[in-house]
Amino acid sequence: MEWLNHSCFNIEEATITQMAEALEKNTIDSQTLVLLYLKRIAEIDKDGPKLNSVLEINPDALHIAEALDRERQLTGPRSILHGIPILIKDNINTHDKMHTSAGSVALADNFAPYDSTVAAQLRAAGAIILGKTNLTEFANFMTENMPNGYSSRGGQVLNPYSPGKFDTGGSSAGSGVAVAACLCAAAVGTETSGSIISPACSNSIVGIKPTLGMISRTGIVPIAHSQDTAGPMARTVEDAAILLGALTAIDPTDPVTFKSKNSTFSDYTQFLDENGLKGSRIGVPLYIYKDLNQAETEMMHKCIAEIKQLGAEVVEDKELDSYEKIHNYDVLIYEFKSDMNAYLSTLNGATKMKSLKDIVEYNNHNAEIALKHGQTLLVQCENTSGSLTEPAYIKAKLQDLRLSTTEGMDAFMAENKVDAMLFPSTAGVSMAAKAGYPSIAVPAGYCEDGTPFGITFSAEAFSEPKLLKLAYAYEQATKKRIPPKL
Repeated sequence: MEWLNHSCFNIEEATITQMAEALEKNTIDSQTLVLLYLKRIAEIDKDGPKLNSVLEINPDALHIAEALDRERQLTGPRSILHGIPILIKDNINTHDKMHTSAGSVALADNFAPYDSTVAAQLRAAGAIILGKTNLTEFANFMTENMPNGYSSRGGQVLNPYSPGKFDTGGSSAGSGVAVAACLCAAAVGTETSGSIISPACSNSIVGIKPTLGMISRTGIVPIAHSQDTAGPMARTVEDAAILLGALTAIDPTDPVTFKSKNSTFSDYTQFLDENGLKGSRIGVPLYIYKDLNQAETEMMHKCIAEIKQLGAEVVEDKELDSYEKIHNYDVLIYEFKSDMNAYLSTLNGATKMKSLKDIVEYNNHNAEIALKHGQTLLVQCENTSGSLTEPAYIKAKLQDLRLSTTEGMDAFMAENKVDAMLFPSTAGVSMAAKAGYPSIAVPAGYCEDGTPFGITFSAEAFSEPKLLKLAYAYEQATKKRIPPKL
């Protein structure tokens, strides 16, 4: 692989725009991009610090790159993502030679019989699906106290800023680490409550949890239809915006996407504004400081001061009373069984697992490799009816919607006349997730011990243009991201 060192293109911290420009000028081709990333995966992810973020490589990646290079010569690029290598989380179906296991050894035999809509959108844009990323098993809904970034199939993902010391965040840990370590141009993660925002903040990258309904859930191993969504993870706000535009789609197989009609865009880069914070009004609920340590509190105060200097007015002394009542996952417990069984029914025998009950029993029979940390949540979910008829479920769902929207974010934003809400890391994501509202995380510096720190902007449904504008303005003014030393 030594000959690759003579490539005239440096992929470390390279943006999608820079790659696209190099491809257009023929200073590099997609095959070489793939080879450079494979070399880096070999040296950093599987050797050296052994970050363990990439679970599987697409065996056809080089062939796909060759075909896309030829297509570029003949008819031009399909989009800015033409020939750009992207990694996706291993709970997202790909109808190819890769597995889709959600990190579970119980699903390690699953070659999905169809593409997820997310994978299909990427392919249509000309992106190269380079491989699958490791994750917290079943998107961190297998057992209490599962370490972030651990799966029985993939093992433990490590944070590139201090492998073995700093948390990776979860559950899209592999996607976050791979992006931070420059093992891909960008990645796709999934979130139910914090699973994109958390690893984005923990690995000093940008993550977008979009409005529920912007991106199809079809072909993604589920937790709960009330909150599940895929979303982009990248090193810059611009790259995240590019990937977001490629993923949005109205999908007849996923009814929730129809609510996004006339509310989404194929190009979100048009909303990026270096002066986007000027004249804005940002709300910071008091409760966010409750679980912060001193270093994190100091970092948050510093970020707020910077946002004020950039022309925003910050409201800092208001409470959000409904937050304490909403901090639970009752709805997820009931929806998981119904959604998982429905997903497994679409696989047409691709795996021996036909139901959640099969997964629980498989894990029990193979406990030595499958149950290092237990499966308390899977068992709890299996003990529900799976029909979503329990009064406790219906009451919990109604309460979540009320407390997160009309008595939650909607009320806070209206009463305080703010354009968006600001949180440290994942402090506010559970409310936005329950409401189905978007959030965007952006690097905001490092604590004294080197721990990455991120801030998150959240607002009402389909407010991605506004949130991207705010995050981009902060990113461009502060330039907080520092690459990990590997």
